Amino acid sequence: MCLAVPHTIHEILDENRALAVAGAVRTEIRTDLIDAPATGDTVLVHAGFAIEKLSLSDAEELIQLWDELRSLAGDDHAG
Repeated sequence: MCLAVPHTIHEILDENRALAVAGAVRTEIRTDLIDAPATGDTVLVHAGFAIEKLSLSDAEELIQLWDELRSLAGDDHAG
């Protein structure tokens, strides 16, 4: 089973790397597989690679679902 987690791009580091945030976690991701990554984009990340950009409505819905999962799991950093 594969799992891709939504991240929001916080900073573009160079043409193939960015800093992204998921919940309270900030991580460096690769952006080789998506077109024109930009600050503020929400992307699905699998194994450190952004594999898909999400539309605004899809991003909002998916982030809300992940926040609910974190809350159910007892993560104090949800949202």
